[in-house]
Amino acid sequence: MQIHYDLPHVDQYVKQRQKIAVDDFEPQFKKELKRIEKFRPIDADTKILEVGSGIGWFPILCKKHGIACKGIDICPELVEYAQLLGRKCGVVPDIELGNIETMDIGISTYDIVIALSTFEHVEHWQKGIKNIFRALKSGGLFYFYSTNKFSFVSGEYRFPFYGWLPDRWRYSLQKRRVGQNIMKLGVDFNQFNHFQLKHFFTKLGFSNIYHQYEVLALDNLIATTPWKKMILRMMRFEPMTFAGLCLSPGTLFVCIK
Repeated sequence: MQIHYDLPHVDQYVKQRQKIAVDDFEPQFKKELKRIEKFRPIDADTKILEVGSGIGWFPILCKKHGIACKGIDICPELVEYAQLLGRKCGVVPDIELGNIETMDIGISTYDIVIALSTFEHVEHWQKGIKNIFRALKSGGLFYFYSTNKFSFVSGEYRFPFYGWLPDRWRYSLQKRRVGQNIMKLGVDFNQFNHFQLKHFFTKLGFSNIYHQYEVLALDNLIATTPWKKMILRMMRFEPMTFAGLCLSPGTLFVCIK
């Protein structure tokens, strides 16, 4: 991937996001932090990196809550807007332009690295995650959420069996929908599956790898309704866990170095 400027569909995306306030993300922010803190406490000395910051809500809310979080994004327009949005909220977020495939993010620098709905858009995703692994301290945590290829409906495109399609078919659909420039920034290069990612994380050297039902079972915020509690209880049975990991809307991992 390369950094590109002045892509028309990015301007449209930013205009759509201008209707959203940072405070609207507060419930999701608290949810993600609560999940992470089940595995690693967060305090004023914790160093966090978010990969793919988008409009910057996560680093902005971290700054407002006194948490040190740096954000990087490959889109210049999004970085510019995120910095503007931070100033509107009374903070100066630490967000900069960068490509996770090639950017120097240091060695043994961060306690936590977060990537929310990011790596489906990273063309050479293995390079990016290897870079993150190097940047994590010993015992550091990687919080990863992205696509699930075999989900019946994609959360991003709401098209039945979208992830099941061959790459070139998906690319063709997106080029027709947005234009050729989607291949420079925004297309989902990757539709992941749980087993592919777990194999890669294991081979890379993470010492502990927790899949989404292991994470959610620890999260009281998730199981607040009877049907959600019932689903989590069902996931204790191996066949149900296997089916859920194959078909769930997304793929969530907590990986400890």
